[in-house]
Amino acid sequence: MEQTKALNALEPFVALTKSASSPRAAADLITRATSAPNTFVFAELLSAPQIQALSSSEEYSSHLTLLKIFSYGTYADYKSTGSLPELNEAQTLKLRQLSFLSLAKKPADLTYANLLKALGLETPRELEDLVIAAIYGGLVNATLDPYNQLVAVSSVSPLRDLQPNSIPAMLSTLNEWSARCVSTLADLEKQITKIKAEALKRHKEETEWAAHVEKLMEGKDKDKEEKSGSGFSGMGRKLGGGAASKRGMDGEDEDNMELDDEEVDDERQTRSAKKNKALKNLAGSFGGFGK
Repeated sequence: MEQTKALNALEPFVALTKSASSPRAAADLITRATSAPNTFVFAELLSAPQIQALSSSEEYSSHLTLLKIFSYGTYADYKSTGSLPELNEAQTLKLRQLSFLSLAKKPADLTYANLLKALGLETPRELEDLVIAAIYGGLVNATLDPYNQLVAVSSVSPLRDLQPNSIPAMLSTLNEWSARCVSTLADLEKQITKIKAEALKRHKEETEWAAHVEKLMEGKDKDKEEKSGSGFSGMGRKLGGGAASKRGMDGEDEDNMELDDEEVDDERQTRSAKKNKALKNLAGSFGGFGK
């Protein structure tokens, strides 16, 4: 969104390059474009033939160098390059904001001390005002941390042009990133395959174990049933045999009792006969004394 806004802001100046027939007109166009609000990308203006023609002008070639710095350089580059046009207040603020966007790529450089030096500011208050203006301008999403003297940037708008010959390096970086992504995806696929295989193996083992346990339980139940049936049969046989035995014993007892009764009767008869004989002999003895 901010990039589209910046491109739209630059479009009138690109159109005016067609009428910039002199080096002075082209140089003046550069000053106006870099001072205008919302112009933060300058690649299209920089590539215009009338602007590139300034490289052959001794008097205004420095304006071309200045435009290159606004396109992809920093405030430190401006200060280190001699014989450049003086910046007005709007140009100074814009170049510092653009420099801050470039510095925001490296969070370690976003201390108050580093930013004050890189942006040519003198006090923390000036730095905070610059960052606040960049935040409200939609250039960055950031927070200030005065206590720790840090600026925390969460996102940066794509408002810087690419340096010449930077595309091959960028492509190399993207290819390396792509290779890492492919390698990571391959590792993930291997891990997923391994996890699936382990899950399948574990499921198979659980199924086999469950079948084994069920088989053991069925065998145990069958053994209980067999033991229960044989127990009842043995009890029946035991009970039957006991009754028969009892009956046999009762019969024997009855026979024995009958034999005992006969013996008793015989013994009684014998004793009675002996008793009678003895009485007879005694009676005969008394009869003899009377005679």
